[in-house]
Amino acid sequence: MSENNTPNHTPFPAASLLGYPRIGRRRELKKAVEAYWAGKIDAAALDAAAKDIQLSIANRLRELGLTEPAAVPGTFSYYDQVLDTTAHLGAVPARFGKLLNGQGQLDVDGYFTLARGTKDQQPLEMTKWFDTNYHYLVPEIGPETEFTLASTAKVDEFAFALANGIETRPYIVGPVTYLLLSKASDGAPAGFAPLSRLEDILPVYVQLLEKLSAAGASWVQLDEPALVVDQDTPAGEVEAAVARAYEVLSSAANRPQILVSTPYGSLDGELGTLAATNIDALHIDVFKGAVPSAAALAGLGNKTLVAGVVDGHNIWRNDLAASAAKLDALKAAAGRVAVSTSTSTQHVPHDVAEESQLSEQLRSWLAFSDQKAAEVKTLASYLADPASAQAAIDEATAVIASRASAEGVRRSDVRARTEALTAADFTRSAYEVRQAAQEEALHLPPLPTTTIGSFPQTSEIRSARARNNKGDLTDEQYEKLMKDEIKRVVELQEELGYDVLVHGEPERNDMVQYFAENLEGFDVTVHGWVQSYGSRCTRPSILWGDVTRSAPITVEWAKYAQSLTSKPMKGMLTGPVTILAWSFVRDDQPLGETANQVGLALRDEIADLEAADIKVIQVDEPALRELLPLRKADHADYLKWSVDSFRLATAGAADATQIHTHLCYSEFGVIIDAIDGLDADVTSIEAARSRMEVVHDLESHGFGRGVGPGVYDIHSPRVPGEAEVTELLATAVKHVPSRQLWVNPDCGLKTRGYAETEDSLRNLVKATQTVRAGLLQAAKQ
Repeated sequence: MSENNTPNHTPFPAASLLGYPRIGRRRELKKAVEAYWAGKIDAAALDAAAKDIQLSIANRLRELGLTEPAAVPGTFSYYDQVLDTTAHLGAVPARFGKLLNGQGQLDVDGYFTLARGTKDQQPLEMTKWFDTNYHYLVPEIGPETEFTLASTAKVDEFAFALANGIETRPYIVGPVTYLLLSKASDGAPAGFAPLSRLEDILPVYVQLLEKLSAAGASWVQLDEPALVVDQDTPAGEVEAAVARAYEVLSSAANRPQILVSTPYGSLDGELGTLAATNIDALHIDVFKGAVPSAAALAGLGNKTLVAGVVDGHNIWRNDLAASAAKLDALKAAAGRVAVSTSTSTQHVPHDVAEESQLSEQLRSWLAFSDQKAAEVKTLASYLADPASAQAAIDEATAVIASRASAEGVRRSDVRARTEALTAADFTRSAYEVRQAAQEEALHLPPLPTTTIGSFPQTSEIRSARARNNKGDLTDEQYEKLMKDEIKRVVELQEELGYDVLVHGEPERNDMVQYFAENLEGFDVTVHGWVQSYGSRCTRPSILWGDVTRSAPITVEWAKYAQSLTSKPMKGMLTGPVTILAWSFVRDDQPLGETANQVGLALRDEIADLEAADIKVIQVDEPALRELLPLRKADHADYLKWSVDSFRLATAGAADATQIHTHLCYSEFGVIIDAIDGLDADVTSIEAARSRMEVVHDLESHGFGRGVGPGVYDIHSPRVPGEAEVTELLATAVKHVPSRQLWVNPDCGLKTRGYAETEDSLRNLVKATQTVRAGLLQAAKQ
């Protein structure tokens, strides 16, 4: 152990998770937070609900055998771990005014204001968290940003658990990752990098460490996943920042012992930098990343190496024999080795034992968060006494072998079809040819208006679905209710004056699960909720076998909707990459092979939609950026198969069929070539919350097909005014030729209420009419 002023030298626990789901086993946190937003409970009741969840998590992990001091990760958050760090640093953007209260603290209302915005201010921008389907709120940092310890939530959470007999391990995003994930605030000088503010935030981190130490914390976890990503920074800048940050933090007068965690990939060159600091333990991801060489590990000295050998990101049972071999190699090269997960298990559900509707065979292949805790415990036992874990290792090996030969995992008919594909199956006619055919077929005005697909899913819709699933509502009754809702949505769009309509998707529980329930090779869970962002949760489907479509999925709903209007009705599909990204995908073959199987199923669906006279078909790919590998060397292979799977799905469409796609909440400039390569006729992209940043990428790239940069941020309850939407559209017109522009929200409207949706969509149409009139006037001059 390096010398420091820590109050004690409690060994790092032999077994622990890097993090645990924080929404509650039945989404108790979601329900409490949304009740607070709705004014149904007060702050005291919200706090009480949060404490119940924190304590239930801690007690459950103790039940699972994580009983050593600091073995339980303190990863609770009301909304988002990056927002938590922003709150602790008091890094409130100046555009929000004075959110800190009279005691200099950011209270819960100020915290939620950053997440949800106000009538006049958009919330913080949202983007994906590394290569996951979790999304975080992007800090806005400039030269003017003031930093102060504006929250002690982590200290309070630790003290609460300790008072109940459990010493947790507080967690916060590390200083280097926090700044690398930040964006320059509005008005910051050109070239300003938030990382330049490192020296200014370190004293606040020191204050927090000292308060945690005074509260009795023996360990603290600082998460630095940005170190496993190739950064676009000057050579050596990140290494210098890491060295400086942990020189300062490890020198704090009184501090807990410091674990630096580096999930989501291989640490590579930063391993040596961290090894040379005076931190006390270093976590590395050796599930996704490679096992470092003995020479690389030698620099750790007497630091504890925390080996992330159990996958925290996917749900498949661990190959304990392979993990044991990795631990043997690490133990031979390092000093003390502890066992953990590769990432926080916030990305997987709680407990597979609750999914009694799944077959016993499938359940035996799976490990949710609770099962991963058991795997970590087994592997920690292996390190202490290999013989004690042998029975569990042998059982895991047998189960994995049985999975490989199970019926449906490999299907000869599916594989024969993918093996027969040729280059022609991935190619449409030239865009100019398609554009002419579509103009003749659709007769759309300049700046055509549309929405992304879903309309609000009301409590009545959800109730009808639940009653139908229970058998309390017949299929005929359910279908009538859904058709009534579709008719309402179509009539609303007609009344508002939209140009290309959608049916609103009331029959769909989720944009991926709906297709998973209608494709072979998938299963779905009942309680398998994971957090997507804030209070929003999703139940990823389980893609375990070869994928095929046995019957049309969306056609009858689209036909009915089209029968209600003379305007074009979009057929709505979810793309192959998004189906993979938002499911727990089989890990026994390359993702590209699985994506092509899904692509062929969607190709068949598109053919049936065309036969039903649906002339506009949207194939959503909001997750295209999410699966992009964190290392640049791996980008080309991913972009090739991901783009190819979309083209495989859509290339069979006729020239006159207009193919749309949709992407949201990502850094689009990174993959603009891939977006272009999709060869969609129209691409809608998130742009409202980022205030039209994407149009600069589109302009510099010379993007030549239809594009709809979003003008209505649907991830916030605020209603954008007509003037605000007009301003966003005016910005878009300056950078993208108006003949290419479409007008649409950022994303689907499923999570919004009808009142705010109608007001927002009405403002969108009015703003479009204003900008159209201006374009017409300019053309006459």
